[in-house]
Amino acid sequence: MSRQIDRREFLQITAAGGMVYLAGSGLFGASAAAKGSPLISPGCRTSKVQVARIYMGIEGAHWPKPTLNLKDEIRTYEAQFARLADQLGDVEFVVDELVTSVDQASRLKGRLENVDGILAIHLSMGASSILREILGVGKPTALFALPYSGHEWTSFGALQRQPIGARLECFLTTDYAQLAAAIRPFRAIHHAREAKVLNVTTRIFKPYADSVKAKFGTEIKQVDLQTVMDAYKAVDDKLADAETKRWMDNAQAVVEPSRGDVWKSCKLALAFENLLASENATVLTVDCYGTMWDKTIKLPAYPCIGFCRLNDLGLGGICESDLQCAMTHIVLQGLTGRPGFISDPTVDESCNGIILAHCLGSRKMDGPEGPAAPYKIRTVMERQEGVTPQVQMRIGQKVTQAILIGMDSLLYFTGEIIAAPVGLEQDRGCRTKITVKVDGDVAALWKRWSNGLHRQTVYGDVTKELAQFCKYKEIKMIDEAAKA
Repeated sequence: MSRQIDRREFLQITAAGGMVYLAGSGLFGASAAAKGSPLISPGCRTSKVQVARIYMGIEGAHWPKPTLNLKDEIRTYEAQFARLADQLGDVEFVVDELVTSVDQASRLKGRLENVDGILAIHLSMGASSILREILGVGKPTALFALPYSGHEWTSFGALQRQPIGARLECFLTTDYAQLAAAIRPFRAIHHAREAKVLNVTTRIFKPYADSVKAKFGTEIKQVDLQTVMDAYKAVDDKLADAETKRWMDNAQAVVEPSRGDVWKSCKLALAFENLLASENATVLTVDCYGTMWDKTIKLPAYPCIGFCRLNDLGLGGICESDLQCAMTHIVLQGLTGRPGFISDPTVDESCNGIILAHCLGSRKMDGPEGPAAPYKIRTVMERQEGVTPQVQMRIGQKVTQAILIGMDSLLYFTGEIIAAPVGLEQDRGCRTKITVKVDGDVAALWKRWSNGLHRQTVYGDVTKELAQFCKYKEIKMIDEAAKA
């Protein structure tokens, strides 16, 4: 097992190796390439996803055939896992066993207590009792079964409806790529447990933080303004100069803000990264429309550039102290390796669409190793001041929007981006916006809308992975756009 390192040490190591974002190459991209996996962020690299891989089979079983050699069958799977190595670089198979009897499965139970999930691979007929023994541990379990593995599949549906099978998901397929897909929800569980959120606010949120800690393992810590100011003052002005130059040089245009305003925002952005490193944290959210921006308490700059930059790095920058969006971000990032885009929606029934708008746009919606979307540097629309990146997202892209409500519900819908207006002719509403044609009924969506404006949007249709995660964590998924 590899030695664990904390997030601050990770950032120091990568900086020493010349891979830090400030050097212009992108912290996450270079380090992820070295590790062989784009799916785990620097903020969650303190340990690998802990998975138990259990092959279940009986020698001489009639299906697939009486002469099946179980060890040869395992070697076939090992070759498939080798082909999937780039998707499993952050996974450690801490248990890796062939189990041929219930007694053997029973003896494994102690080693399964601390894993993030179990990947059970069905090799032959006669594995039902072994599977039930494994399920008795109560861990999230993904079962992979090729055709002809046995007749047990006829009982899997009924097993899932029983209490013992409540955390069982099944992959009955010849598509070996599903071996990696089956592990993605384990990764999200692992990320949530390791994540630490810093919330810059004077508001009280302890009851919510306690519930999150109990449910997911995520720590949420309050940070005061003075701590942010100290981090801001500690940033070398030369680094802020260089960061400002990069943001302005790479922008399509700098529309309203002055260079001085961009400089302050970039200096604050560097302070955010240092603050996360010093606190061994992964996500930062700021009460930027509330207690950190009134007549007596004020941030040195708007945090939008800093939030976007954290998302670029594979960490997390969340607007307006929205802890529900922060938790949704952590889950989606764990499932996909991609950041989200927070939005305030408005509806356009003419195209069965919903317009998702926010002044802050995430540039690297494909993940830290992906390309940065084009952007302009603008003021925050509602305040007509500050600095924010107005991002041009990709038309034709499938998206999933979701929000975790409390500890036991997740609202979601899917759609396709059909427009991404950023020109001055569309200079109303927040700066970054996308029109999403909903995969259901937008009228049903707005009529049943609840729980505030904000949602988190991620590239791709990830409903299958979300459903598996929600099943494991006993969360009810609700399609907001389902036709009535």
